[in-house]
Amino acid sequence: MLREDDLILAYRETIRPLYAYVSRRVGGERGLAEDLVQETWMRALNAWARQGIPDNPLAWLQRVAHNIVVSHYRRVRPQPMDAAALDLSDDRFSPSTPDAAAVVGWGMARLRRSHAEVLEDFYFEGKSVSEIAAARSLSERAVEGRLRRARAKLRRKLDRILKPLPAERSREEQGGTQDARETRAR
Repeated sequence: MLREDDLILAYRETIRPLYAYVSRRVGGERGLAEDLVQETWMRALNAWARQGIPDNPLAWLQRVAHNIVVSHYRRVRPQPMDAAALDLSDDRFSPSTPDAAAVVGWGMARLRRSHAEVLEDFYFEGKSVSEIAAARSLSERAVEGRLRRARAKLRRKLDRILKPLPAERSREEQGGTQDARETRAR
């Protein structure tokens, strides 16, 4: 049986780190983060009423929240954005805005779990290559290779929704050559 005191204690101990976890994944979009955290807690209440509070409630909540965030990004197609704003090859890139987080989250929801997890650790948890390597019992070189491959796969997924830079647009999209535009204008 689920005791109210235990539930209140679990809530107080986990709500802030859970909200921070979800908020990073949605680029700080407050309303969305609140909705996803609420959905996570609703699932916890249903499951915990039957199974009891797990030994590590925060880990349980984060796994459920992760699945809810992935499901959200599988359902919602983000607004296209400029490809230049998402330089995934730059180690300093961070999907810290709601638009960037939505695009990256959308792409990651379409990757294999192993690729998505290494990108999540790097982009959303802010872990260094050495921290990821230590946590996964891998060499730093192996993690660098996994990050490189995962970024390439993510980039291919994102190419579907990223707008090309103006210089990259085809002549047809730009209305033909400058001469043709001037001729039409006359």
